Amino acid sequence: MSARIYSPAKTAMQSGKAKTGHWVLEFDPEQPRKIDPLMGYTSSGDMKSQIRLTFPTLEEATAYAKKNGLAYRVQEPKETRRRQISYAENFRYDRKTPWTH
Repeated sequence: MSARIYSPAKTAMQSGKAKTGHWVLEFDPEQPRKIDPLMGYTSSGDMKSQIRLTFPTLEEATAYAKKNGLAYRVQEPKETRRRQISYAENFRYDRKTPWTH
């Protein structure tokens, strides 16, 4: 039984960084998912795939995994890079494509 520990990125609906500092422990699937032939639903007999544990710090998440004897891997969050652009750049004379409505 193995687990993945990661810090989730903000959702597309978020503009700020609220609810992004925590760490999540999810179990890796032990069985592949199956498609129901009649209805087309995707199902699995793996109950641990439904468990999501949240921790305030990475150290607490790794301590929980070590305490319970779980093999785990940590996915470090990618650093966000923000590009500074201004409204005036829409009207630059050296644009590759002209700005239109």
